[in-house]
Amino acid sequence: MSHHELPGNPQHQPHSHAFGQDKVKPGERRTIWVIVLTAVTMVVEIVAGLVYGSMALLADGLHMASHTSALGITAFAYIYARRHAMDRRYSFGTGKVNALAGFTGAVLLAVFALVMAIESGRRLMMPVPIAFNEAIIVAVLGLLVNGASVAILGAGHEDDNHSHHGHEHGDHSLRSAYLHVLADALTSLLAIFALLAAKYYGAAWMDPMMGLIGALLITRWSVGLLKSTSAILLDREAPGSLHDGVKTALSDADTRVADLHIWCIGPNVFAVIAVLVCRNARPPEHYKARLPADMGLEHVSIEIHTEDSEGAAE
Repeated sequence: MSHHELPGNPQHQPHSHAFGQDKVKPGERRTIWVIVLTAVTMVVEIVAGLVYGSMALLADGLHMASHTSALGITAFAYIYARRHAMDRRYSFGTGKVNALAGFTGAVLLAVFALVMAIESGRRLMMPVPIAFNEAIIVAVLGLLVNGASVAILGAGHEDDNHSHHGHEHGDHSLRSAYLHVLADALTSLLAIFALLAAKYYGAAWMDPMMGLIGALLITRWSVGLLKSTSAILLDREAPGSLHDGVKTALSDADTRVADLHIWCIGPNVFAVIAVLVCRNARPPEHYKARLPADMGLEHVSIEIHTEDSEGAAE
């Protein structure tokens, strides 16, 4: 029996567990730009709200502050993962910091949706007077800012979607930030529609109703992100298609895969432990070379057992 750990990429040092986490990700730069844009808008709205006595502007400014904080968690995750990528205290690198940030962002999205639902329900039962012109201006401003943010994060988000493993094992920090600004843009769009309907057609109930619809959509996004990130944090096995691909690559007439574990350790980065039973054992590097380079298998450990003529593993 022999056991070997094989680095997944020759550019890494033999015992490096950075797996590319020490590099600046495109999502990090995009997120910082969005934070700056959101923070500037937040300050302008809060100052204008205080100067002109506008509760609508002040409330939206404080709302922007909550999303600035949420985006800050995403930026912190990128920076922390990069700066601690070479820290030996992390057995498989800092890739899961990305999933942890995504999970945190999903929880905040769920809280945001709950607050929206409660406030919308309250207003549906007890309508309050609305300053339509001012509220529409604030909603349009919010839509413009959040639309720009969606465009900035959206390009990186789409690139991540088109990667080999898509949403489930992609950049969850970027996905969390993207969903936060998308939720804000959706909220602004629904608000504009509802306010126009209420102003010109007297349908005041549309405002809280759109709030409830928005809360349901955001909850759905949150649940999806919670599922994908929690699966990584709990070391759930990789998709069956990846399992099948690895098993097919390692198996032949003389070799069978007796045990196989594949799990995600970072954005599109996987660790593999494979136990092979071979009639004519070859060096571990031989089996490692069979694995396709585009699978994201960066940390591969292969254990080899020889099989005697009667088929029993030694």
